[in-house]
Amino acid sequence: MKRLFGIATTALLMTQAPTEATAKSPSETRATRIDAGGGAVAYLVESHELPLVDMSISFRSGSALETDEKHGSTRLFARMLRRGAAGRSSDDIEAAIDRLGGELSVDVSASSINIHAQVIRRNLEPFVALVKDLLTKPTFPEDELARLRREAVAEIIESRDSDKSLASRFFRRAVFGKHPYGRGTSGTVKSIPGITRADVVAAHQLHVRRGNVVLGIAGDVTEADAKKIILPLVSSMPEGGAVADPTPEPTFPKGHRLVFVDKPARTQTQIMIGALGTHANDPDHIALHVANTVFGGTFTARLMKEVRSVRGWSYGAYSRLPIDRRRDSFSMWTFPAATDAAACVALELTMFDELLQKGITDQELAFAKSYLGESYAFDIDTAFKRVRQAVDEDLYGLPSDYHTGYVAHIQGVTRDQANAALKARLSADDYVVVVVGTAADLKEPIAKAIPKLASTEVIPFDAD
Repeated sequence: MKRLFGIATTALLMTQAPTEATAKSPSETRATRIDAGGGAVAYLVESHELPLVDMSISFRSGSALETDEKHGSTRLFARMLRRGAAGRSSDDIEAAIDRLGGELSVDVSASSINIHAQVIRRNLEPFVALVKDLLTKPTFPEDELARLRREAVAEIIESRDSDKSLASRFFRRAVFGKHPYGRGTSGTVKSIPGITRADVVAAHQLHVRRGNVVLGIAGDVTEADAKKIILPLVSSMPEGGAVADPTPEPTFPKGHRLVFVDKPARTQTQIMIGALGTHANDPDHIALHVANTVFGGTFTARLMKEVRSVRGWSYGAYSRLPIDRRRDSFSMWTFPAATDAAACVALELTMFDELLQKGITDQELAFAKSYLGESYAFDIDTAFKRVRQAVDEDLYGLPSDYHTGYVAHIQGVTRDQANAALKARLSADDYVVVVVGTAADLKEPIAKAIPKLASTEVIPFDAD
């Protein structure tokens, strides 16, 4: 799950018109919970303004269960679902989706597999029948798998052209190490060719089972329609309980580390600095979220003001606190010119230390609470967003009022709580600095900008 605590543009909040959800109270946005049988659960939010139905079909397990040798097999299995099923070829499936006015996408994370399907209401029944075939009668053709393996390897190689993607990938590896959260879902150039049809079939058998499903339904459909038309999608799946998630809580090394991702001839850098962050069940989770909003969560936050507005070093400067089933990361992200990189790192570390030592002010607290409370309207402005909140609470084990009580929890945060959360969850003594740039030009000046540097690692940008 990747809810990023909090990047949005204040100007947008000032100019965009109120939405349908703005006037709703938290209780009015709560989804209806439906027992889907066999351990599966469904959530429904009705909205009859448009003749559209959205379905979120989520599985409680993801790529964290892969071995290193089969890294990428979960994503391959999920992408293969629309490459052949129930006698249909991949071309037949794509034509059927288009003919029915539907859309279908798949996303895989360490903790879950999420399928989003949308269709116009009048074609709901044949579209659900098609999706049911994709999930329960996939054929996994060998020729399609070979083609998809080639595509996956090509995508990995192509991603090396994106310095931002490189920074994110190596940052997570530096923070989480060999923990499942430290690797992506795409696999590697080495692992993908070794994934066989038997591996894909095994992944399907592992994940696609009734008790492993959390279904979200939103739009122009009643509860009676959902039970009659959509829930049979779940009952057609093999029996079986939820897949256990043995993923341990991550740990973080002590000290200051520099990881330099060496890429030739770079005039600009990508810099990510951070460590472990927060968990939704931490008692100070919301307080830390508020404090992070002050530091780097808005277009007028401290980082943006000092890095972009005052010095003009980077177009953007943000800090993030994503959440997942286990503790996720805290990160600061900037992308200055190579000539400004060392000074930018030094400034960020100084600001981070000052944040932990002095905390936030009453004025900053008031702004963050107002901003977060008002911008929450954009988190619930569609029926699908509201049903996804219920799905996420179930899928990731979030507090039952994580979303419906969000605004109240935000407004209840005090300055002392926010500052205490900063000191309890973040440390100026332990962090990693990840830089994508040209090591021959920048490694030494950036190393000097990091106080008490314990270790330096240089990694080629095209390393697996």
